[in-house]
Amino acid sequence: MRSTLQKAGLVFIGLVAGVLVSLNFSAIAQKEGHNPLPVEELRSFADVFNAIKQGYVEPIDDKKLITFAISGMLSNLDPHSAYLDSEAFKELQVSTQGEFGGLGIEVGMEDGFVKVVSPIEDTPADRAGVKAGDLIIKLDETPVKGMTLSDAVKRMRGKPKTPLKLTIVRKGETKPLEITIVRDKIKVQSVKSKMIEPGYGYLRITQFQEETVQDVARHLEKMFHAGEAKAGDKAKSEAVPLKGLVLDLRNDPGGLLHSAIGVSAAFLPPKSVVVSTDGRTEDAKRKYLASAEDYARGQKDDLLKSLPAAAKTIPLVVLVNGGSASASEIVAGALQDHQRAVVMGTQTFGKGSVQTILPLPSSTAIKLTTARYYTPRGRSIQAKGITPDVVVEESANGEPRERIREADLERHLDNDKDHSAGKEDKTKSPHAKNGNGKGKSEEEEAVKTPPFEVAGKNDYQLGQAVNLLKAWQIIKR
Repeated sequence: MRSTLQKAGLVFIGLVAGVLVSLNFSAIAQKEGHNPLPVEELRSFADVFNAIKQGYVEPIDDKKLITFAISGMLSNLDPHSAYLDSEAFKELQVSTQGEFGGLGIEVGMEDGFVKVVSPIEDTPADRAGVKAGDLIIKLDETPVKGMTLSDAVKRMRGKPKTPLKLTIVRKGETKPLEITIVRDKIKVQSVKSKMIEPGYGYLRITQFQEETVQDVARHLEKMFHAGEAKAGDKAKSEAVPLKGLVLDLRNDPGGLLHSAIGVSAAFLPPKSVVVSTDGRTEDAKRKYLASAEDYARGQKDDLLKSLPAAAKTIPLVVLVNGGSASASEIVAGALQDHQRAVVMGTQTFGKGSVQTILPLPSSTAIKLTTARYYTPRGRSIQAKGITPDVVVEESANGEPRERIREADLERHLDNDKDHSAGKEDKTKSPHAKNGNGKGKSEEEEAVKTPPFEVAGKNDYQLGQAVNLLKAWQIIKR
């Protein structure tokens, strides 16, 4: 029996080698020089493969077993690498266009369960009360434990108007919560704007998508032109020129790199360094500039060509929090390093890694972490995030809101520039204590904390951002 397995193992090693070549993995390896296949390790893999094929309680398809192996390899690397089957790959492509069927949450893995990074604003999950940090332990009646992240996401996605019951463990709750959410078409309006008060504009980006740069340009033009006085036009003659702008990146989970570069370019001088990446391969080592070559993605027209010149100089405050991740951290870091804006709020999520989508045969793909992001001054975002210039908590009483961050995720990449990043004392509760040394009750919280609405009347951080812009005007005078 043993010899049979060994012979089959040798055959399987040859098969695996052929598969690797056919999937172009050898081409990737050759970027660092010739790396011979690890024969001994592959033999062990082949032994396990054959043991499952011959002894598992039920017959199992070869393709399924290989898929499990690929998925396991990727999911054990870091929280953001994953195998995408044809359906997941298609959904990924669709979601970057800003429309898909699902619940509306950004998720990661934690201890084998799905952890909510951030609910997307104005989606079924957001309206149902799903919160950042929630641990999803069941989808309908199916336990999440043992699922891959892509499997869990696939179950959460689905046709609009179909229900899904989430069983959630939430810190502070004594028993799991059951929340039934009706899926909907998630069409994320990635850019929103309004005039907070005369002379002060508000621009919010909820996610970085294909159309985000174009939408930012359109909203900025509208706000700047609204403040321009024209002779003979009474309504416009009463308009107040734009004196300051708040760029709100709170709870923005990120998205497309080129969109982040384009948004940064809207406020930075041409050719300024926005972000750099560094990885093991040569094409992972590069700098991205505030230029159309790096954000236009082959489009003939510069999406920012009609942007008013004042966008480069207007006083700017960037709002961030623990839900600001990836692309939003790139924008905040670039504007902060170039001293173009004051970053206000709380520490960001800390996702400073680059995921490359590598298409495979049969319309599948792998999402592989290939590099780290660095701000223009060379700071690593990974597992640390962006530290605001002005720390302002989300409520006037100064109580921090507990959030899941990159450093809390299993197998997260370390910060290669700051080895202390992500090693804060987790034993300290982020919640304030009352006079008896106990946490505040839900009744106390309900009385003192009114329902929060982003950019609403009780948005404390936004109020402080506007106050800073007004102080800016006084200092200028």
